[in-house]
Amino acid sequence: MSEALAALTTLRVGGPARTLVTCRTEEELVEAIRACDASGEPVLIVGGGSNLVVGDEGFSGTVVLVRSRGIEAEADECAGAWVTVAAGEPWDDVVARAVAEGWVGLEALSGIPGLTGATPIQNVGAYGAEVADTIARVRAYDRLSGEVATLAAGDCGFGYRTSRFKADAVRYAVLSVTFQLPLGSLSAPVRYAELAERLGVAVGERAPLARVREAVLDLRRGKGMVLDDTDHDTWSVGSFFTNPVVDAGVAPEGAPQWSQPDGRVKVSAAWLVERAGFPRGFSLDRRAAVSGKHALALTNRGDASAGDVLRLAHAIRDGVREAFGITLVPEPTLIACPLD
Repeated sequence: MSEALAALTTLRVGGPARTLVTCRTEEELVEAIRACDASGEPVLIVGGGSNLVVGDEGFSGTVVLVRSRGIEAEADECAGAWVTVAAGEPWDDVVARAVAEGWVGLEALSGIPGLTGATPIQNVGAYGAEVADTIARVRAYDRLSGEVATLAAGDCGFGYRTSRFKADAVRYAVLSVTFQLPLGSLSAPVRYAELAERLGVAVGERAPLARVREAVLDLRRGKGMVLDDTDHDTWSVGSFFTNPVVDAGVAPEGAPQWSQPDGRVKVSAAWLVERAGFPRGFSLDRRAAVSGKHALALTNRGDASAGDVLRLAHAIRDGVREAFGITLVPEPTLIACPLD
């Protein structure tokens, strides 16, 4: 059955899938992928579609929708909470429960769209936190061996917006993620200056879990980063480009930057985009545009195609490279629409 993928992504673009299979259990997910691999059928695994751009021609194969659910938790004062979450659980629901239960470490990741199984792939992060800070292990189907494997956090290859699962994207299908979270009523140390200012604390201090969650949600709403069907500024994949990590001497003067352990610096991609001549609201065709709230979000204004979004992304990438000699790298997964 052919079905348009636009309805399955937060950017709301993308052509049809030849076949669509919905998997509501881990067993169904493994079996669907295994059957496709055995027959040589191309497979695209889709969760919440919040980090995915599909080309207008669609996907000539089987799209496997991850819809498995379930959260199992064990907690004690010494070890904290060990929380195992099925890949198909909506991520923000997990964060909301963690805050309600007094499980510390996920609160700064509030409001991020998508499903839990995608978080280790991208090593999702925001406001100074990353899921790698709290992940204990990831259970995944290894399509190379045909077996289910459990990978400890140290074997997941976590880095800035990357992981072993992203580096070898066709090999692994995440089935569940286990987090180890301290117990308490106060957050992890607040690492991000903007969040600390909103909370009225110093960087490195803690604040009540619920206050941190609400502050993060407020900040994200102000940037169009909380999904809203009525707000086209949220019809996006979030940040379209990652913050580039460059040698210290390459970073433009005046650009916000953060020192890295290897001596390089991470530079604000939003600053580069705006200073290269692509302000908030910029558009080539009025169908796809830079968000009016955040320079890194490329948005669908209601009737954009994948081609419209990619043309805008090309223009921004080329403009930043011409202005600063830095090539921006797209953050979402691009299917049948390479950013050449």
